[in-house]
Amino acid sequence: MSKPSPSSYPAYFKRYVDQVAEDDLLAAFENQLPEIKQFLATITEEKSAYAYDTGKWTLKEVLQHIIDAERIFNYRALCFARKEPASLPGFDENSYADNSDSNRRTWQELVDEFLAVRKGTGMMYKSFTDEMLEFSGVSNNNPATAKCFGFVTLGHFNHHKKVMEERYLK
Repeated sequence: MSKPSPSSYPAYFKRYVDQVAEDDLLAAFENQLPEIKQFLATITEEKSAYAYDTGKWTLKEVLQHIIDAERIFNYRALCFARKEPASLPGFDENSYADNSDSNRRTWQELVDEFLAVRKGTGMMYKSFTDEMLEFSGVSNNNPATAKCFGFVTLGHFNHHKKVMEERYLK
């Protein structure tokens, strides 16, 4: 299972797909999990409430965003793998963050939720055949394949990990 062709997803997803080193989707999920666990374990409850500037998300809000986005990407991949003909809606990440109330939760609760979602993500992608991964659909008015959302999910975490390291955890 190779990386998706750039013609199989919107151009704005390229920044995420390019952040995945592996060509094999299932290997990439397997390789990323220990990195996720190790990285998230370095963030303390106190640090998780930090935002690097006024109006910026706290680390808790960033992790909640990653969780929300992964669920949405999974829904899109599932719909496409099952040949859903309807166009799927986009989502406003800032509205989701504003309405998440993630700062009332503990860091460990968010980490546990993310790991549970990621476990389900891996199981879902393992259940797809190569043919299912190539099925396409439309989300946010853009065509894409089920496979692209696996790579987007992986790269989306890598992107936010880099942001957290550079802006929150210096």
